[in-house]
Amino acid sequence: MPSSKPPPPVPAHILRTHSSPVNTISFSEDNERLYSGDLSGTVIVTSTRNLRSLSKWKAHADGLLGVEEWGNSIITHGRDNKLHVWERVVENVSVGDSATVTGLSIPSLRYSMDVNALNFCRFSLLPRPSLDVTVAQTAQVALPNLVDSSLVDIWSLPSQRRLHAAIGKCGVSESDWQADGRGEKKTGILMSIHLFDIQHPSASGRRLLRLLSAYENGSVTLWNNPSERETSVEGRGWEALWTAKRHVESVMAMTVSRDSTVALTSSADHLIVRYDLLKAEYASIESQGECFVAHKLKQAGNGSIAFRDDGRVCAVGGWDGKYVCPPLRLRLLIADPGRIRLFSTKTMKPLGTLAYHTTNCQAISFTHEPHEQTDKASEETVTFTDDDMTDEERLSRSRWLAGAGQDRRVSIWELMSFEKS
Repeated sequence: MPSSKPPPPVPAHILRTHSSPVNTISFSEDNERLYSGDLSGTVIVTSTRNLRSLSKWKAHADGLLGVEEWGNSIITHGRDNKLHVWERVVENVSVGDSATVTGLSIPSLRYSMDVNALNFCRFSLLPRPSLDVTVAQTAQVALPNLVDSSLVDIWSLPSQRRLHAAIGKCGVSESDWQADGRGEKKTGILMSIHLFDIQHPSASGRRLLRLLSAYENGSVTLWNNPSERETSVEGRGWEALWTAKRHVESVMAMTVSRDSTVALTSSADHLIVRYDLLKAEYASIESQGECFVAHKLKQAGNGSIAFRDDGRVCAVGGWDGKYVCPPLRLRLLIADPGRIRLFSTKTMKPLGTLAYHTTNCQAISFTHEPHEQTDKASEETVTFTDDDMTDEERLSRSRWLAGAGQDRRVSIWELMSFEKS
């Protein structure tokens, strides 16, 4: 008898251009380029139009922690304690060109920063409007502190000036604190950070800086700069608005919605935790706990997580671990092939499972919603109305989801809209 179940989904495209496990992937804001970085320090830029490589180069001496396009620049962050800013690749590959990655152009290095990559926590970038007419683009970037891997520094780009140092240290005595947060106030080292701003509640046109940090002990803290000082040292001027600990294991990944109202964290445990950032900030202490909800999944081992642009759908990737509890309280984790699971962000209702990767799926990324975009470097409006791509094709590409893992492959999935008809 033929089965009534629909066949399992398969990737729309498979990229086999990496020779080492892929650690990080991201799409450009206009969905034209896919950036991927691997454990050997190699970065590959792939055109999403013809899936051919635009550039491949050895960006770092060690594995990649993050790669992201920023205006006309590319930011790469490696385990070699370096953060590089490169000139963005603009070369196009014609349809008739070879799909091999030999002889491709290498972007020129603009400048570098020495950073602390001991805890493998990737950077968080917050683009800023440039107040200097001689500078095309500016941004603030959050990184682990240069000395203590449990604290956060915020730097300014391209000036490479440290604005805020050791966020998270103020208010904790030296006797209670040890390096890497392993004292009485032990949070452990940083696992993930996200820098963002929100609209000032009473002053129109003003923005307030926020920092969300996730730690080794499974906790998440939202930091605020109430003094609105441009610079600070030793974490002075920063305060914790709230701290929530819902995971029983270290936070493996964190994602924040595009409007900065909701965050999700995943871990080696079987929990996905949702944080209502805006609601929690203005809630009373008694009701604040209602803003942090832990959703139990059937499988453990969730090492990557991402939001879709509209914030309604999230994707969770991992290695499908299962806890086994033998005698003597030894907790073991049996790993199965990697999976990507889709959920409704509001209810965490499962929407589907994507099975392709044979090992841990450690990086996932959605494409962005199609829209008109202004290039701040040239103040020219870019509209995606090229003759070789129809509106339907652009809409289809905006529903892509990319996953990557230790099997050295990048899978690209074309998702449905998940909208109610």
